[in-house]
Amino acid sequence: MLALLIQTLNITAPVFAMLFMGVLLKRIRLIDDNFIHIASSLVFNVCMPALLFLGIYHADLSTAVKPGVILYFTLATVLGFAMAWGFAIWRCPPQDRGIYTQGSFRGNNGVIGLALAASLYGDYGISLGAVLAGLVILLYNSLSAVVLAVYSPDLKSDPLSIAKNIFTNPLIISVLAAAPMAYGQVPLPNWLLTSGDYLAQMSLPLALICIGGTLSLAALRDSGRLAVSASLVKMIWLPLIGTLGGWLCGFRGAELGIIFLYIGSPTAAASYVMARAANGNHELAASIIVITTLAAAITTNIGIFFLQWGGWI
Repeated sequence: MLALLIQTLNITAPVFAMLFMGVLLKRIRLIDDNFIHIASSLVFNVCMPALLFLGIYHADLSTAVKPGVILYFTLATVLGFAMAWGFAIWRCPPQDRGIYTQGSFRGNNGVIGLALAASLYGDYGISLGAVLAGLVILLYNSLSAVVLAVYSPDLKSDPLSIAKNIFTNPLIISVLAAAPMAYGQVPLPNWLLTSGDYLAQMSLPLALICIGGTLSLAALRDSGRLAVSASLVKMIWLPLIGTLGGWLCGFRGAELGIIFLYIGSPTAAASYVMARAANGNHELAASIIVITTLAAAITTNIGIFFLQWGGWI
């Protein structure tokens, strides 16, 4: 457990370093709101799609496709999304419901979830984790596009417009483009992969700097109640219900462990980028990311401890 705690802190500490870097750069006026807006757009349209494409393209999909786990995780994600939306209707003013919902169900599986799966289960954790990461990226972005469009002042919410928002979303396009190329092992030039990797490596630090530049004590105080509520849904209720459901369905070992890690991962930085793109309450989105990332160092270790103590993983 101490090793897992150190592993978790090794993952979350750089995240917070980048967040505080954004706070510092904004404070000393090396970045401003215009930079944050342009950089967020760059991450959403270019850098993060490159990250997702390369992550799936390099994954060994043929050896890690588990239909039962995929089916269960799809169902758990959709039900978790419905639960989060229900909480949002109960807890939020209409203009914040899309941001609350997205922050409550959307996990950082491509970074923290996958890294912890690799730490616990080695190569098998990487293979199965990469397949699930591609799946949930598609689900997360599709469902987020729907709920943000319903409540966004700038996005149309009729079925045709929502479908257009989904299939023109750069993150979804990158996943749909990468999956068949990964399965078919389509070769790409080394110079193109290297250039794409340069863009991919910019994604997380630039997104986190933008989040940090948005944070302020006043904003955190104003969105504190809603941010804490969404964080409790994300870090307590969904992992508890989702993992219990997986156990009742008969999953054990690495499969149950990865289900827990993925459902219990903190809110993804991409939720801030999409909130900004939808002209939503990006300060609430940033607050949820900070709270859930901090909470993950505690809840992940508690969950793994009890699952190991029960002999289930």
